[in-house]
Amino acid sequence: MSVMLYGLSTCPYCRLTRTYLEENDVEFDSLEVDLLEGSERTDAIATVKEISGGTSFPVVVIDDEVIVGFNKKRIKELLSL
Repeated sequence: MSVMLYGLSTCPYCRLTRTYLEENDVEFDSLEVDLLEGSERTDAIATVKEISGGTSFPVVVIDDEVIVGFNKKRIKELLSL
């Protein structure tokens, strides 16, 4: 299972999502988009727009499923927690 978290360092919902994943021992990759610079930041924003249809954060990708916002119930379902 693949889990990716796109977030912002200043976003409380991004922190909640990260904490929830960590507390449940979920292995995940993450990017704090606002801490990136130059083309890395531009590319990350383009990716978020492409997969989520906008620029709201956090964006969690679990395999092929995209979750926008901290949707604890949906994350729990997809990860069988």
